[in-house]
Amino acid sequence: MSNGNHIPSVSIKRVEADGIDMFYREAGEKDAPVVLLLHGFPSSSHMYRDLIPRLADRYRVIAPDLPGFGFTNVPASRGYKYTFDALAETVAAFVDKLGLTSYAIYVFDYGAPTGFRLALKYPDRVLALISQNGNAYEEGLGDAWAPIRKYWAEPSAANRQVVHDAVLNFEGTRFQYMHGVSDPDSIAPESYTLDAALLERPGQKDIQLDLFLDYASNVKMYPTFQKFFRDVKPPTLVIWGRHDPFFIPPGAQAFRRDIPQATVTMLDTGHFAVETHAQEIASAINELLGKLS
Repeated sequence: MSNGNHIPSVSIKRVEADGIDMFYREAGEKDAPVVLLLHGFPSSSHMYRDLIPRLADRYRVIAPDLPGFGFTNVPASRGYKYTFDALAETVAAFVDKLGLTSYAIYVFDYGAPTGFRLALKYPDRVLALISQNGNAYEEGLGDAWAPIRKYWAEPSAANRQVVHDAVLNFEGTRFQYMHGVSDPDSIAPESYTLDAALLERPGQKDIQLDLFLDYASNVKMYPTFQKFFRDVKPPTLVIWGRHDPFFIPPGAQAFRRDIPQATVTMLDTGHFAVETHAQEIASAINELLGKLS
């Protein structure tokens, strides 16, 4: 960890990949081992603002905004289909454009099925896996998925509207940050306020509804992800907000079935654990990756 005399600076960058103007944050030395941070719904690389400097004294830390999120721009002429296969292909093009040939992957929420697909594509590049409330097991899906499961079973306009009304608004976004957090004042209001504001951009909610529907494809791929875990057994840290209503603790514990040596740590917080426990998460990552050097 940093000795406190120097806080690494974080650069804001853009690069074209897969026909998309990718926004990303980067910090650390160019020749340091890479940690790739993949965010989830409804956030962006902004969610890692506290974690990046805590890792960048040892690692080259790179955090892109996925298509449909944050400040990444997808040209209308690109005709982009918002599916998790497409997100993963774009991230693969992004890492190729940056010349990244080995990396630890930190996955959260939507970043998990995106990052796991990337790992399937380039298994030899995965130095380690850090899953922070990044699910790969059916038992990890909490009751909060009920309206979305109904949407999967019957993707009608009425069920699409139910999901829209329940999730895609300021209170729905704030709930994801606040639920299960013992001290509400520990959550910086700019986090959920920024996410909610970006969701109000034209066309944005339809993008998110398309991704909610396509999340069913991830559940179908869970056995494939699990086979990757069994076959490759990457050094793995599973660090989880235990009060997450979406991805519940049994999903964290399940990683040990396929990666028996995985470290599983439960934190007394909710879904966005990095908002309240950035220092603890950074320390755990440093401990995991320190064993590889």
